[in-house]
Amino acid sequence: QVQLVESGGGLVQPGGSLTLSCAASGSALRFYAMGWYRQAPGKQRERVAVVTSGGRINYEDSVKGRFTISRDNAKNTVTLQMNSLKPEDTAVYYCNARWEGVRIYDYWGQGTQVTVSS
Repeated sequence: QVQLVESGGGLVQPGGSLTLSCAASGSALRFYAMGWYRQAPGKQRERVAVVTSGGRINYEDSVKGRFTISRDNAKNTVTLQMNSLKPEDTAVYYCNARWEGVRIYDYWGQGTQVTVSS
């Protein structure tokens, strides 16, 4: 069982920055892909950024060059640094841990609100 707790959301003006952190607990977390997803009102949840267990990173096109994901396997944390924020980045952001084996297991945090507004 994996538990995820996000922190760092809030209100920021357009062009500003925020850092989201996710603290994970459980066993063998270094073998999980870790990522951030977001869901805006009336929209489906979408993947923002993922870092695999091997360190490969993928970003959603709209955040490339603005967001940076990183993981610290020693501390069991994953961080999303968000720069040059835009109003369209407003959403609830969720931390995800995914195990991809014979079956796929997804674990989610409770979510943290990010609001970009002047």
